[in-house]
Amino acid sequence: MLKPILIGSIFLFFSVVCFSQSTANYSFTELDNTIENAAKYDKVITKSINDLQAKIRSLAKDDLLSEYELSHQLYNYYKVYKYDSAYEYACRCQRIAYKLNDPKKIAYSSITLSFTLLSSGLFKETADSLRVININGLDDSIKTEYYALRARYYYDLADYAKDNYYTLTYNKIGGNYLDSALALYPKTSFSYLYYKGLKDIRLGNMAEAKDNFTKLVASSGLSEHEFALTASTLSDIYIQSGSIDSAISLLINAAIADIKSSTKETSAMYNLAQLLYKKGDIKKASQFIEYAINDASFYGARQRKVQLIAILPLIEAEKINQVESQKKVLIGYSVVMTILLIAVIFLAYTVYKQVAKLKLAQKIISEAHQKEHEINQQLAETNKKLSEMHVKEQEINEALAESNDKLSDANHKLSEANKIKEEYIGYFFNANSEFFNRIERFKRSIEQKVMDRKLDEIKFLVNQINLRKEKEDLLKNFDKAFLKLFPHFVEEFNMLFKPEDRIQLKDGEILNTDLRIFALIRMGINDMGKISQILEYSVNTINTYKTKIKNKSIVQNDEFVDKIMQIESN
Repeated sequence: MLKPILIGSIFLFFSVVCFSQSTANYSFTELDNTIENAAKYDKVITKSINDLQAKIRSLAKDDLLSEYELSHQLYNYYKVYKYDSAYEYACRCQRIAYKLNDPKKIAYSSITLSFTLLSSGLFKETADSLRVININGLDDSIKTEYYALRARYYYDLADYAKDNYYTLTYNKIGGNYLDSALALYPKTSFSYLYYKGLKDIRLGNMAEAKDNFTKLVASSGLSEHEFALTASTLSDIYIQSGSIDSAISLLINAAIADIKSSTKETSAMYNLAQLLYKKGDIKKASQFIEYAINDASFYGARQRKVQLIAILPLIEAEKINQVESQKKVLIGYSVVMTILLIAVIFLAYTVYKQVAKLKLAQKIISEAHQKEHEINQQLAETNKKLSEMHVKEQEINEALAESNDKLSDANHKLSEANKIKEEYIGYFFNANSEFFNRIERFKRSIEQKVMDRKLDEIKFLVNQINLRKEKEDLLKNFDKAFLKLFPHFVEEFNMLFKPEDRIQLKDGEILNTDLRIFALIRMGINDMGKISQILEYSVNTINTYKTKIKNKSIVQNDEFVDKIMQIESN
């Protein structure tokens, strides 16, 4: 009855441990490192900005053309970095353009101001700014930016509306403006390829858009910002098709590129946090959504902050739920450990009682032998005619003494076995119980033979004791019990070696000495003295085996034992 309880407790224990462990399907190492170094990338941008601002301050007051060019360069730094500064320099460019009375610069500065307003989520102000722009007579490069901005404005309105009427209308208008931009872009330029793919998405041509963006994201020569923009857009196609793993990988790379280019006006980190939240990785989702909120706050993107703040309570609520679940797991773990502790105490007590009974039996046999010897002396003194019988009786006594010596030796080895049994009581309790029963039957049989004076049969019984076989059976029982707990131990052990160095077991072998050494280590026995006692090798021999095996491994020596301890049970 105890064995099923113990096995069930062990099974529940490993179930709790396995349940409490989770493995991530993605590697966030590079993204985490990039986040840690974000300040370093921002510092590069800040230095460039400070240098340009110093140049502006050193200009003559009437050098408006140089002031316009430097202000425009500052705008380009700030447009995806910080809204209020981008707005300030876009307005400054516009004021200087009016002072210069240059229609091209007036139109272009108005386009940059409109881009800034749209990036911050100010749709009405963007519309007002775009409405006054006159593109007649402008260069194609300025017209393409105007048309592309118009397209983005209507596409953003469509995404904001999300209904069956206005969304369709806004998408159609945006597509018309995008057609005008595509007609002017060079066919091989990044802008043409990107906006062509974007239009395919809006038209529902997902296969063509996916092929276009896949080629674009794999091409060389893209800036960090262009790569992030392309990868983020391609991830949306994968999300719509249900390929969430591919989308997450793309968004990780897009987020890395955004951080390296100091782009604060971005959706990659937000979209990544959303997908991780849906997949149940609440820890990473919370980390990335907080980072995205900080970026949106730093930039000043109003609509992005609204989106981010909307999902944050959901993530925080799920984090609370996970904490509660972990508390339940810990409670279950405590219950299992209590059950195991009670079982071990009970088993230890049972073994102690069995050993006490065995010692008592030995004492009774010893006292019986002493009394028998006294009776023999009395018989020798009172009856000389029984001398011949006394001689035979003496031979019997010698045989009994010899059997007692062997029994004493067996008891000594049994004591050593008991130490091992105490270490792994859960596996060998049944085997020890059976062994004790055999000793009890052997004792009764010896006593009976002694009483009956059957010397030959006593010798026969003694000769039936094969301690070596008992030891081999014990190791085999350990092998079977261990492989029941770790059924894939041999295969995973061999994976730590080259094919030519892997262990090949002989017919009939369950484990060999090499495997048993590390099986005992996996069970938690790190004392080489104990291992040497169990396997009946010297400590030096065990260390030699261990060193030879570790030297053959494909992993570092100091990592080998850690790899063994990582082999999981059934």
